[in-house]
Parts: sequence; structure tokens; C-alpha cells
Amino acid sequence: MTLLALGINHNTAALDVRERVAFAPEQMQDALAQLCEQPGVEESAILSTCNRTELYVQLDGSADEGTQQLLHWLATYHKLQPEDLASCHYCHDGATAIGHMMSVAAGLDSLVLGEPQILGQMKSAYSVACDAGSVGRFLHNAFHQIFAIAKRVRTETAIGENPVSVAYAAVSLAQQIFADLRRETALLVGAGETIELVAQHLSQQGVGKLIVANRTLERASQLAERFAAEAILLADIPEHLHRADVVITSTASQLPLLGKGAVESALKKRRHKPMFMVDIAVPRDIEPEVGDLSDVYLYSVDDLREVIDENRRTREEAAGKARTIIAEGIEQFQADLRALDSVATIRAYRQKAEALRDQELKKALRALESGVEPEKVLGQLARGLTNKLLHAPTSRIKQAGARGDSHIIDISHELFDLPQSDTREPAVPGAETPAADSDIKPGDL
Repeated sequence: MTLLALGINHNTAALDVRERVAFAPEQMQDALAQLCEQPGVEESAILSTCNRTELYVQLDGSADEGTQQLLHWLATYHKLQPEDLASCHYCHDGATAIGHMMSVAAGLDSLVLGEPQILGQMKSAYSVACDAGSVGRFLHNAFHQIFAIAKRVRTETAIGENPVSVAYAAVSLAQQIFADLRRETALLVGAGETIELVAQHLSQQGVGKLIVANRTLERASQLAERFAAEAILLADIPEHLHRADVVITSTASQLPLLGKGAVESALKKRRHKPMFMVDIAVPRDIEPEVGDLSDVYLYSVDDLREVIDENRRTREEAAGKARTIIAEGIEQFQADLRALDSVATIRAYRQKAEALRDQELKKALRALESGVEPEKVLGQLARGLTNKLLHAPTSRIKQAGARGDSHIIDISHELFDLPQSDTREPAVPGAETPAADSDIKPGDL
């Protein structure tokens, strides 16, 4: 069994590629079902955010074959050619895969180092996979260890202090554009976690007025109530867009919500007073052509990199300690996998021993029923069981000695907890291994 983590992210693929490979929430159940139908795929989960799309798979097969298979499936599902992803994808297997997943969950692989949102997004991906029935024992154990390590990173390092996120970067950029946010009106499109963080940061900076637009008025109202904002529907945006000095969007829409025509109309009503717009959605909520308008300052997720890089430097020291914790997590995960292998061996050996015991016990009971003295029956039971339990290991040790394989002899010494003096005594010529069988016959006792 092989663990694979295959995907693209903000470091390997441009925004136009990432948005073509993103999975919408309503696609997840179908996508997971199709992924599990691929040859050799035993378990699967999919993480899809604005900055990455990753497939996590337990595969019955080689890593190389699995990589090509998953890459082909990902491209085919999104109606792309595999070569479109050939130069921008990555794939990790085994310990490297679990280490990558831990780094992602801890925020070490995020656009903003230490970003806390990704852990919630990964937990959501795991929950969706559980609901879809695509996660089994292996990935269950893997995800729980990943979440435990991410929690340790948050509690034992300073990587989560002074929250920094894409939302925070967007607000920081707005502060650079506007001298005083207290005089400005901000329109937030969407009502998810990212927009909630944007609203929180804007509120802390004392923004003059907040407007929250969402597909459902109920959700927009819930968020608006928290921040003394105004709630509107997405359909009402054209009527209110001219009021906004700052527009920040983050929805799961598969099509742009704001086009060049709508923004041009708003600018006319504003008498061409500039608008600052940040689109942090993937796929994009704002048509790229809007950026061509002379009175609009439009930024995408990728444009926030410079702001984010400055904040990244303050977290590098904490990241070093976090990587040490992740290394410990990888070691523990591998140890747990090895322990699972030993459990199967122990179970098989115990079952064999119990079967031998039952055989000897039946013989002893038959002897008792035939009138053999109990003391003789018990003695023969003990000898027979001992001989049968020792037959296979002593035969293998003798064969190893004949081959000169001292390694097996040393392991046997440790396995059976033998005194040191017993292990290097010279063999007695003609000595034989104890008999393997000891059938009890009334006439032999």
C-alpha cells in the first residue's frame, strides 16, 4: 500500500491553471466516487482551496504508476490534457507524502506562512470524504495524526501569533491605498470564513461602512449583524456597487460575479472616483478585464504575494521549530505503520499456537477417556505441546547455522530472550531437533 499526495499550488501553478483545476463543493461527492473507481485506489480525499488542489490517495500499486494515473484522472475530470499539468504538478509518496500533508495542515506550505485557515479547510476535506465513504482505516489514522501535529505546531510555536492571512494581506493593501479607512465604504462579496476574516480586520481598522453581499440574505445578515454592516443579495450588487470604495470578493461561484460593464456603470455614478478591488476567489469573481479600467485598482490572490512575503519573514523562526515537530510526527506515523505490520504477525502466530494447543488438548482428553493415568497424560501433553511449538523455530535456527547466517541466530537470541551463554555453545555432532509430533497412544504410556 502506498500513500500519495498529488496536486498543484500557488508555488507551482499560475492562477488561471489553479482555477481550472479547482473542485466546486457540489462536485466533491461525484469526484471522490470517480477517484475511488480508479484501478488500485483504495481510499481518497480531495483538498481544494484558492491556492491549491490536492489528491490524497491510498494506492495498491507503485508510486510511479499511481502518479501518472492520478494526473491523468485529474486532467480528464477537468477536461484538460495531462501535459497541461505536467510541468506544474508535484507528487509525494510514503513518508514524504505524510510530511507534506502535515506541513500543509500546519500552514507551512501556505501563501501566508502559518495561515490558520488551511487547517479548517483540510478538516472539511476529511469530513466530506468521510461522508462520501471514500476514507478507510488508513486515511482515518493519517488525518488524525496530521491534525494532532498541526495542533502541536499551533500551541508549541509562535507561528500563529499576530494572525496573518490572505484576508489580512488584502486589508493591509487597502490601508496602503487609502490614507484613512474610516472615511471609506467596503463591499464584501461572500459570507464564508475568508470574508468573515476580512470583515474582522476592516472592523478593527475602523472602516467607515461595511456592506456584505451574499447569495442568501440570511447568511449575509448574520455576518452583517456581527460587524454592524448592511446586508444585500448578490443580485443587488449593481445597485450598490457605486457606493463602494473597497471591494473584496471571495465566493465559490464558478463564473465571475462582476464584469467590466457593471464596474464601468458604477464608476460613472462615482464620477470616476477610484475603486480598490481585491479578488481572492478561485475561480475569480471579478473579470480580469476590469483591471484595464483607469480608475480601478484590481488585485488578485497572486498580486498579494509582496504584502505576504513581508509578513512571512516574521514567522520563519517559528517555522523551524514547527518543522522539527513535523519530523517527529513523520517518525511516529512510520512507527505506527510498522506496529500495524507486527500486530498481523503476532495475531497469526498466536492463532497457530492456539491451534496446536487445541490439537494436543484433544489428544490428552482422548487418552483420559481411554483410562490413561492423568499424570502421564499431563506429562505427554506438556512434552507434545512444547515440541510442536519449538519445531519450526528450532529447524529454522539449525538451517541458519548450517548456512552461517549469524544474523538470524542473533535475532532469535533476542526474540526468545535467551541467556548470552546459551547462544555460542558448539553443536553436538548427531544431535537432532526435538520431535515435532507426539501422538498420545494408550499403548505408548
